[in-house]
Amino acid sequence: MGQYDFAEADFNAVYEGGDLLPGAAIKSVPWDIGEAQPAVIEMERAGRFSGDVLDIGCGPGDNAVFLAGRDYRVTAVDAASAAIEQAKRRAEGLDIEFAVADATVLAGYEGRFDSVLDSALFHTLEGPHRRRYVSALHRATKPGARLSMLCFADVPGGMPAPLSVTERDVRTTLTDAGWDVTHLSQGVFAGVAAPVKTFFEKLGSHPELDERGRTRLPVWLVYADRQTV
Repeated sequence: MGQYDFAEADFNAVYEGGDLLPGAAIKSVPWDIGEAQPAVIEMERAGRFSGDVLDIGCGPGDNAVFLAGRDYRVTAVDAASAAIEQAKRRAEGLDIEFAVADATVLAGYEGRFDSVLDSALFHTLEGPHRRRYVSALHRATKPGARLSMLCFADVPGGMPAPLSVTERDVRTTLTDAGWDVTHLSQGVFAGVAAPVKTFFEKLGSHPELDERGRTRLPVWLVYADRQTV
C-alpha cells in the first residue's frame, strides 16, 4: 500500500477539487479522459451491450453518453453526488437516467437490467464489499444478463494493492455470486497522467504512457453471464 491508505479515498471530494487521498496530491479526476474509455468502445463493438444497460460507478458520465449515443437505454449511477452532477451536464439532451446509489445495495433496481458496465469500480471496494457488490448486480439484472468489467490487474507495472486484484479473486468473487466468467484477459485503462504524477513518484512507479500522454494501466477485461438461478 506504500504511503497511502486507500480506504480513505474520497471520491466526492476529488470531483470538487479536493484530495482523493490524503498526501497523494490528486486534486483532479485521473480517470476523466473526457471521452469514453477505449476498452468500453471495443466492448460495444463486440456486442456486449443490449436492452437496458446499467453503467455502475459511472463517474463523469462519458461511457454512459457513448452508450446512449448508440441507442441503448442507459441508467448511470455513482456513489459520488458530484460525479453525477458532472455527468448530467455532459449528457444534456440525452435520455439517460442518473442516480446517486450505493453499488453494494442497488435498492429499487431488482431484475431490471440486460447488461452491466463496470469501468473501474470493482477494485475500489474492499473484499467483503466486492462480494456484496456483485451480489447486488445479480439482483439488479435479468436471467442471462451480461456483465462487462474493467478492474486493475495485479500484474507487474500495475496499480499497488489493494487497488489491484488477482485473477483468482475476480473469478472467485463473481462465481460465488452467481456469475459465469466467460472471458478474462489483460487490457488497458486510459487515464490522465498529470493528477497522479506525485502519487506514482512516491510509490516509485512509472506507468506507461500512450501517444497522447495518457497513462496506460493494466486491467482485467472481464466478461461474465448471470446464472439463471
